[in-house]
Amino acid sequence: MSARMHLSGAHGSHPRDPGAEQFARAAEVLGLLADRTRLALLHALGKGEADVTTLTDAVGAARPAVSQHLAKLRLAGLVTARKEGRRAVYALTDGHVRGLVTEALSHADHEVSGIPRHD
Repeated sequence: MSARMHLSGAHGSHPRDPGAEQFARAAEVLGLLADRTRLALLHALGKGEADVTTLTDAVGAARPAVSQHLAKLRLAGLVTARKEGRRAVYALTDGHVRGLVTEALSHADHEVSGIPRHD
């Protein structure tokens, strides 16, 4: 079975149970999301492409830390970078990453604000 096979019916395939490879990759991605700065970076990139200076301002972290986190996210395949002159411009690789961040923050909002949970 291909690691690229989708679990949901939204992509034209039938739902199936994830295998060890999918669980391992999901755990890796969720581990990367478990860091406040990386989560904030992904949230900022969910709004559109940005360079390191813009992202540093958006997340309130030191530039070297932001660069290190972006390197980890890029190595993991969650963000891409392209050169625009002398600066690198970062973007999310796909909507799945945006969805994960949105759901995590929505869950946190329910917890923090006391909004009733839902199915």
